[in-house]
Amino acid sequence: MTELERAAEVIASAPALALACHHTPDGDALGSMLALAILATEAGKEVVASWPEPFPVAPHYEFLPGLDLATKPHDFPAAPDVMVTFDCGSLARLAELGVPAKAAGELVVIDHHVSNNGYGTINVIDPDAAASAVVVRRLLHLLGWQLNRDAALCLYTGVVCDTGRFQYDNTSPEVFSLAQELSGFDLPIGEITRKLFEEHRLAYLKLAAEAIDRAEYDPDRRFVATWVLADDLVRHGVLMEETEGLIDLVRRTSEADVSAVLKETPEGTKVSLRAVNDYDVSELALDFGGGGHRAAAGFLSERPVPEVLEEIRRRLPVVAGT
Repeated sequence: MTELERAAEVIASAPALALACHHTPDGDALGSMLALAILATEAGKEVVASWPEPFPVAPHYEFLPGLDLATKPHDFPAAPDVMVTFDCGSLARLAELGVPAKAAGELVVIDHHVSNNGYGTINVIDPDAAASAVVVRRLLHLLGWQLNRDAALCLYTGVVCDTGRFQYDNTSPEVFSLAQELSGFDLPIGEITRKLFEEHRLAYLKLAAEAIDRAEYDPDRRFVATWVLADDLVRHGVLMEETEGLIDLVRRTSEADVSAVLKETPEGTKVSLRAVNDYDVSELALDFGGGGHRAAAGFLSERPVPEVLEEIRRRLPVVAGT
């Protein structure tokens, strides 16, 4: 029996499910979790879905159906019989929800991060899948749960976010096939795209302009980085959740192969890494206790922004011929 089949068997027989995704969830984490939450609720199961504090989601995800099913982490069951995590490469990324994860009778891990260390009792991990939403669709097929429009919208969000609007190298024939299936539910593709990628408050755009202006480029390492400090957020009246897409602006730097955005948060320095060459930023993130994919990864450090930036720069190789 495969891990996917084991997961389907456990989920099908469970009267209640506790679902969780990583802190500051992105479109794939939320879309994957909410799709299963919606259909599990429809199947008559008692469902709790959550993610660690800070609990608000980024404004561009507020349109997702199923968010009303979400429960704050302090109301999450302490020792669920069956817990399922989504798009979460390690227990550390579950933060306070790592405690009930360790106490769960069965812990089903659904993920596509190559850095996932298989922390569950059942590990459905496919590093070749473009998104966790792809893995969830396979699971739903085994469960025999029919998609509805809300679940399709959530899965589409997961796929379109983790493929960068079908622009990244992970955009496979399976991805296009799934997108065709999901779009058949009369999804508002244009509206989804605008909300996810193109709609920002002017306050955020001004903060982004400031962050781009302070960006530093290291030609020896073909590395570009910028940062956002807590004071920046206060001055511009911007929430940290609104800055999620800043890395996608920085990674457009044509001179750079590796890019980074560092953010000062109450928990420490949060770092987003991207690569457009063969350099594996997930290995770099692992060195700092994080993880991710070859081309996209991240981590959280207790050290201040300048120290973390210097350490990243020190670990990057000098590019031959520079």
